[in-house]
Amino acid sequence: MRKASTIKIGKNLQKIRKSNGYTQEKLAENIELSVRYISDMEQDRAKPSYEVFIRICNVFQITLDQIFSEYLKVKENRSLEYSLAGYDKLNSEDKETIEHLIMYFNKK
Repeated sequence: MRKASTIKIGKNLQKIRKSNGYTQEKLAENIELSVRYISDMEQDRAKPSYEVFIRICNVFQITLDQIFSEYLKVKENRSLEYSLAGYDKLNSEDKETIEHLIMYFNKK
């Protein structure tokens, strides 16, 4: 585990935001912050407060461990979880396409 002073979660926040189909502007509006602050968080120039983390978690319906997974002693890989975060928002045709692809690759 890394020292607390070197914790950088900006790329992880960006990945979560993008996988949910949010722009920085949309996230800023939803959590009542400036776009500049969202950008600063994603570039590890700003250290969000607990309140900001709670707002982010509520918007994306995730837990804090998903944001800090790289630094926690968690055995499972969360990257798949981030990739699938936007699945529920897809239309039924796109969901069906993804399901067919998964079946195809599992047969190999």
